[in-house]
Amino acid sequence: MSSRRCAHIVSAHALGFAPRRRIGLLGGSFNPAHDGHRSIALEALRRLRLDEIWFLVSPGNPLKRGDGMAPFATRLASAEALRRGHPRLRAVALEASLGSRFTADTLRALRRRFPRHDWVWLMGADNLAQITSWRDWSSIFHAVPVAVLDRPAYSLKALAGKAARRFSTARRGPRIGPRLAGLAPPAWVFLHTRLHPASASAIRKRRRGKPG
Repeated sequence: MSSRRCAHIVSAHALGFAPRRRIGLLGGSFNPAHDGHRSIALEALRRLRLDEIWFLVSPGNPLKRGDGMAPFATRLASAEALRRGHPRLRAVALEASLGSRFTADTLRALRRRFPRHDWVWLMGADNLAQITSWRDWSSIFHAVPVAVLDRPAYSLKALAGKAARRFSTARRGPRIGPRLAGLAPPAWVFLHTRLHPASASAIRKRRRGKPG
């Protein structure tokens, strides 16, 4: 999605023209996007009863070096390819349009500009394990409900980590999933899912001719 198109969407929603939607946000570098991302999105659509999933492609991850980072347009196109005709999946360049590189800032901007929507922040267990290194990380849990989806080898570390401990009283059981989008934050769930082995770093290694 072009920055011009994103700006148009932001303006329309800010004026209240769009119907109320329950939208899951899956952010990341998507360097490249892969079927693991699609698997998380489809699982979230089903388990959380969301209307849409937006692949929120970051213009640049502050925690990752620029080396090996594909151009933004390439990464956006790889996320767009994950749709494969699915009408409820979207790849968006909103962070580039908003001029935001930090999730906390992005969520604040989205809630201001899209006031009619109910948002859920989606992330893999690997991100829950290291989210405390993100800028203003605790505000993410106070901004929108959060759904954490299982990732191979990360569950135990994530659930024993600082973020899970800090917000332990806000954790809800998986049965609350269909109502999560409507809950007042902080509220989060951990969803055990069928694990998908895809990894962006492994894909990049294969492309460079290195063993995964």
